[in-house]
Amino acid sequence: GEEFKPLRFGRKPLRLALVAAFIALLGSAGVSALVTKRSLHTPWPHGHGDQVVTVPRGMTANQVRTQLQEQSILPDSLVIRLWFNLKTSTNTLKAGDYLFESPITPVRVLDKLIRGEIHYESITFPEGLTRFEVAQLIQTLKIKNAEKSLELTEHPELLSLIRDLDPEASTLEGYLFPDTYQYVSTSTANQLIANMVRRFREVFTPAHRQRAEEQHLEARQVVTLASLIEREARLKEERPLISSVFHNRLRLGMKLDCDPTVVYASILAGKWTGTIRQSDLQRDSPYNTYLYTGLPPGPIASPGRASIEAALYPTPTDHLYFVVDATRDDGAHRFSAQWRQHQANVARYRLAQRQQSQSEK
Repeated sequence: GEEFKPLRFGRKPLRLALVAAFIALLGSAGVSALVTKRSLHTPWPHGHGDQVVTVPRGMTANQVRTQLQEQSILPDSLVIRLWFNLKTSTNTLKAGDYLFESPITPVRVLDKLIRGEIHYESITFPEGLTRFEVAQLIQTLKIKNAEKSLELTEHPELLSLIRDLDPEASTLEGYLFPDTYQYVSTSTANQLIANMVRRFREVFTPAHRQRAEEQHLEARQVVTLASLIEREARLKEERPLISSVFHNRLRLGMKLDCDPTVVYASILAGKWTGTIRQSDLQRDSPYNTYLYTGLPPGPIASPGRASIEAALYPTPTDHLYFVVDATRDDGAHRFSAQWRQHQANVARYRLAQRQQSQSEK
């Protein structure tokens, strides 16, 4: 009889079904991968604007993820959980403060944590602040011991940072260098003040110390003179001229007649009202340079670099007097070597003041 041959097309549907299932499986994985990729790279609006999150030392990756999901920095989904756990199993997260803008992708969040992109706050201390004003600024910060900042400017441990430069110092007045400083939420006022003193030491170089010796000045005297210049000067180019006046008067044994020292004496006495009065000029204080000759006992403010250099390198002049220039509004001064000329400059200044007060009425 005829040889029986099995029908081969019977297997074709089975093969097609297997191929279709495999394609479906691949497609499912592809869709899953696509969903995962999208969820990781899609910016997530956490609704807090820019938010700073502190990651404490010793916190596990799982705890960090939970914290970020609770604060809505990361979406609370299984995909994110699995991905975060996978990535952090081979990467270490760094403790610190982190700024997460909104919206932000999960990938960027983790990238910041792995790279250690710590977020620093900053504070700027202008030139010419007293230690009392520096302390007031520090007290506005949310850092440890901020409320004790004034006491810290007298703390023996912090004073030891300048002991070799100034053995007499009983406070850090003059040594809290004016600059911009960075800090984090775990910083302390002690650290910030120490950084200010260290910055002063960087700026007050060995070359400055050598120049002080050539001028027969101790470091404390240089900083004191620089603080007077800082408080008097408004224009950078006038600092060496003001320094010249002070150097000349010191050499001749004349009183410095420096208004900012009167202000400082009144601050120390708790009597400062915001305007120099006759009682301030007559206040018996070693800081009052209208009563006592020579430099005051110590600095009256924090001088900047330009004032320190002006104290060490005065312009060679015979000037003995200066007063605000009434014809200008930029804080410039008129300088003179003769008392008569100075009196004329003072009269001009007072006339301008009277005219201004009348025009304001």
